[in-house]
Amino acid sequence: MPVIVVGSISVGGSGKSPLVIALVNHLKEKGFKPGVISRGYGGKSAFWPRAVDQTTSAELVGDEPQLIFEQCDVPVVTGPDRVRNGYYLINDMNCNGNCDILISDDGYQHFALKRTIDIAVVDGQYGFGNGWCLPAGPLCEPKSALKRADIVVINGPSTGELLRGIPCRRPVYCMNMELQEAYNLMDNRRRKLSEFSNNPVHAVAGIGNPIRFFSQLEKAGIDITPRAFPDHHKFTENDLAFADNREVLMTEKDGIKCRGMSVAKNIWVIPAKLRVDEVLYQRVETLISKGYR
Repeated sequence: MPVIVVGSISVGGSGKSPLVIALVNHLKEKGFKPGVISRGYGGKSAFWPRAVDQTTSAELVGDEPQLIFEQCDVPVVTGPDRVRNGYYLINDMNCNGNCDILISDDGYQHFALKRTIDIAVVDGQYGFGNGWCLPAGPLCEPKSALKRADIVVINGPSTGELLRGIPCRRPVYCMNMELQEAYNLMDNRRRKLSEFSNNPVHAVAGIGNPIRFFSQLEKAGIDITPRAFPDHHKFTENDLAFADNREVLMTEKDGIKCRGMSVAKNIWVIPAKLRVDEVLYQRVETLISKGYR
């Protein structure tokens, strides 16, 4: 079975999960039956592997796997051992025949997992930081590790210097996140982003690159008070109960962890649609058909 790994050489979020969601939905349109495996970072399940379904939550399985399941409606399995996750998805979940391709959300450094295609995502804004590996810098591996990628994708606007600094043996593709219409976390009411331009709001983000989200809101003409939290932050009522009672804007990845809170009526979730270079999809399909590697 083909295995596609969507990963990165940097610590933190670079846009891997949004690309997984876009890739899964594209492959479904092309007639494939994808399944997703993930580490489930931050999940508190008492056992692994753990299948994601309508009864699980971001607290149990991690925010990104739960979001992927809800947005893609495909089998998703989480756990620290991605090889075991894959076998569990195919065999124990009775997906054999209903799943013909596996996509790993992250796992570029999970070498135990044999892969057909390696996709590396690079944050166009942060790039490679100071170029050093942990703990001196933000990299899990040196830039030279991108040479083993079959596809490199730049998330967001980038500089020519960044592009020239990518030691890749394959073409480099681009993707961009575009903010969509907001919805209320409690009652699902919809509002255009322009409707938030009249009054100041709080913008909350516990993602890998909160600055990108804040900048996009400001470009949309919204007066925000930005409040950044660590990636995968577990929000509490106190985090979001602001004394001025202004409305709160946040990403879907954050919103999925705040359902059921008493402050939910004041929270508006801003979905983002990923715009991907169509040639990237064509490249993926070509590599799959060739049984690459």
